[in-house]
Amino acid sequence: MLREKLERIEMDTLASYALKSSRSRGRRYPETKHPYRTEFQRDRDRIVHSTAFRRLQYKTQVFVNHEGDHYRTRLTHTMEVAIISRSIARALRLNEDLTEALALAHDLGHTPFGHSGEEALNEILSDKGGFEHNRQCLRVVDIVERRYPDFPGLNLTFELREGILKHHSNYNIPDIAPDLDIVSGPSLESQIVNIADEIAYNCHDVDDGLSSGILDEKKLGKLSVWKRGEDSYSQNRVNFDDRTRRHFIVRFLINYLITDLVENSQKAIVSDSPSSADDIRVNHKMLIQFSGPVKYENSELKQFLGENLYRNEKLLFMADEARKIVGILFAYYIENPRHLPPHILTGITPDFVDLVIADYIAGMTDRFAKAEYDKLIGR
Repeated sequence: MLREKLERIEMDTLASYALKSSRSRGRRYPETKHPYRTEFQRDRDRIVHSTAFRRLQYKTQVFVNHEGDHYRTRLTHTMEVAIISRSIARALRLNEDLTEALALAHDLGHTPFGHSGEEALNEILSDKGGFEHNRQCLRVVDIVERRYPDFPGLNLTFELREGILKHHSNYNIPDIAPDLDIVSGPSLESQIVNIADEIAYNCHDVDDGLSSGILDEKKLGKLSVWKRGEDSYSQNRVNFDDRTRRHFIVRFLINYLITDLVENSQKAIVSDSPSSADDIRVNHKMLIQFSGPVKYENSELKQFLGENLYRNEKLLFMADEARKIVGILFAYYIENPRHLPPHILTGITPDFVDLVIADYIAGMTDRFAKAEYDKLIGR
């Protein structure tokens, strides 16, 4: 079968410490293997076909969807992370399919209105363990998605689910997923997605911030990494308009960060000398990492965005509005659960009212949440 041929190719070509689909620990609910797709390819396809993935098209990255149709959304950001992740995994001879699946899944738990919506739900649920989008992502793929008659969720592999849980989150919480290994560290494939996510949002938030007029390129010019891009532009002796020059520099930043990450990670892996994927998970070392100087430059860029973009008065106003909308929606549904859709209402039990309503609100797109808010306020 083609699947077995693909599995042999993985065994022959991937590094000894890469995760292999033929050695997957399987799924919570056993299924017959597919004739021409590996287990991780099957995971990837289930994620792309999920409702939560489609909704990312209308969920905020930095700017809410109605601010303009050329800004990044959660969906375009996710696609960019997947592309970067695959490039890094290929260069390091790691499992591209698993890495891509992790990248495509990493934001499925995000609320409408970006981190503002998450902050609102976290505050509302503070006495029930709070709300965190990585943990919510696992709930989405394990419980919330309903696409198969034989099991809840998407029934993804253990490796994929574990990678989701260990994506930039405090995963050492036993009751989140008792069947997952919360003691060991993340795989190299998971580590790649963590940093690819950061590369994507740092570079592309700069691009969107400049497009919006909020960021000032003169201030960016004080950053060492931006100066590198300007120098590269000058050395290429190109003479384009400001927008094309800006895109050139942003593209330079992405390539510069990825190149350093690949080269430095390869050195770290060689130095650590892992012989298997289990070696990676046991030693808890973050081997996918920038070199010291580039790590500093990336942190400098991240700090610049925090001070000059994310705390901009316009974005802070939008964040306040988002928290208000999410808070009012939650309070309304708690008091009036009969107004929830039937398929949501059937999942409510006395012990899980708050959690089910949080699932429903977290799954909303920006525009649907705003429409529901306007409808309820108008009553």
